[in-house]
Amino acid sequence: MVGKSSRSWILLSLLFVHLSFIPTYAQNVVDEVVWVVGDEAILKSDIEVTRIQAAMEGVRWERNPDCAIPEQIAVQKLFLHQAAIDSIEVTESEVNSQIEARLEYMISQIGSREKLEEYRKQSLSQIRASMHDDLKDQLMIQRMKEHLVKGVTVTPAEVRRYFKDLPLDSIPFVPTEVEVQIIAQTPRVTPEEINRVKDELRDYTDRVTRGEATFQTLARLYSQDPGSARRGGELDYTGRGMLDPAFAAVAFNLTDPKKISKIVESEFGYHIIQYVDKRGDKIKVRHILLKPEVSDSAINASLARLDSVAMDIREGKFTFEDGASYISDDKDTRNNRGLMANRSEMGQTSRFQLQDLPAEVARVVDTMKVGQISQPFTMINDRGKTVCVIAKLKSRSEGHKATITEDFQVMKNLVLEKRRNEAIHKWVVNKIKNTYVRINENYKDCDFEYQGWIR
Repeated sequence: MVGKSSRSWILLSLLFVHLSFIPTYAQNVVDEVVWVVGDEAILKSDIEVTRIQAAMEGVRWERNPDCAIPEQIAVQKLFLHQAAIDSIEVTESEVNSQIEARLEYMISQIGSREKLEEYRKQSLSQIRASMHDDLKDQLMIQRMKEHLVKGVTVTPAEVRRYFKDLPLDSIPFVPTEVEVQIIAQTPRVTPEEINRVKDELRDYTDRVTRGEATFQTLARLYSQDPGSARRGGELDYTGRGMLDPAFAAVAFNLTDPKKISKIVESEFGYHIIQYVDKRGDKIKVRHILLKPEVSDSAINASLARLDSVAMDIREGKFTFEDGASYISDDKDTRNNRGLMANRSEMGQTSRFQLQDLPAEVARVVDTMKVGQISQPFTMINDRGKTVCVIAKLKSRSEGHKATITEDFQVMKNLVLEKRRNEAIHKWVVNKIKNTYVRINENYKDCDFEYQGWIR
């Protein structure tokens, strides 16, 4: 008896063999399977899409792109396959935050939402939906890599030894770094707007209860969670810790798929939830999310208040740090006297390179002097909400050649990154050895980064 995965391999192998008989000069081939990794096929169109995206982003390939691109895609599939085995999770809220951040950046570059929609020939909802799967895969790959290297460490002696042995022309250049404090105000949503959203959700509940529409249909039509809306509002089996606490508290108490929850307020907006199934400590539900709209007048009011706060700080009535502690709505910085934290797999620091700051903040502080307070501006926070902000440049360290005394953390991160890359490279090579791989003959002469693809 042939298992499911074995059948997939057989079918993909047959497809591969069939396509391998098509001459390379044939002009009527729309698409073809060029690699098979495990039970995942890599199509010629996948490679072309990646090539176009890379060209638009100005990517330069160290190896022949005809070989490097399919290998890159194949390695990504190895990470995604292992992430599924290891039950690595990425929440929809994380994906949506990334989508909103990228959308705002795109809008800032092109000028307006209307211009972006005209350029892409898609509505914002369609753009969000088109970005979802790729961004989720990217986050899954990132999370998988972090999981693989979480045990990799370096000692101070290793760092000093590495730096001592570096040729002078190889000593890294430390880019300009800044420390930034912010005071944020969240524009208030009017009670009327909240009631409008709640009334819509109650109407959806009534329509499902009366049998006029299914929950899935209404989610596809109206939910403002782009990732789940395309699946009829469905969130796959998810643990409590991966959900917003308020959402989880209601979702995990549902037991009847015929009933719809009360309206739930989370940090992302307002939801109604429908139970689907429970498996151990994970639950599968559907939801419809609606986000109250913030009016221009509310945004202008928050900007005006922050302008007044900035004026009072400049006049010495109170310090920026006191303002951040008592006035700011940003819970991530309020308890740190407004100081932004740069969190990464390397740890946490208050120092940012400009490209690592939110784009709106980076644009503002780039031309500021140390101690200066900005004019109020708007930005999208990591929860996808519009907030109004004033920023203070606390410190700036101009770019320079690294020294072991002043830049030990930079050197430590450099050595740690090197060790982690070595660990990931070793893992990929071992993974290839234990994974079914078929490659089109056209790629057999490639000089690949990883050994083992050709068998």
